Amino acid sequence: MRGFQFSPWNLLLIIPLLVLITSLFNTDGPRLFGMPFFYWFQFVFVAVGVLCTGIVYAMTRDKPTSDRPDRLSVDELDEGDVK
Repeated sequence: MRGFQFSPWNLLLIIPLLVLITSLFNTDGPRLFGMPFFYWFQFVFVAVGVLCTGIVYAMTRDKPTSDRPDRLSVDELDEGDVK
């Protein structure tokens, strides 16, 4: 049995899970620039979501998407090649 293994992709789950728990931020105060807490906190979630997506991208951009080598040749990828 393998224990918990952290993957950068797990960061993408933070925002949707927190947004579902509306009782944490379903309130009028404190207000920021006249906006109720609920609204400006949603804007914060947008910024945190962009930050999480950027972190995941930076952590995974150099990793291969597959462990197997690509078996297609250049000729097979040519659209004009009809067999």
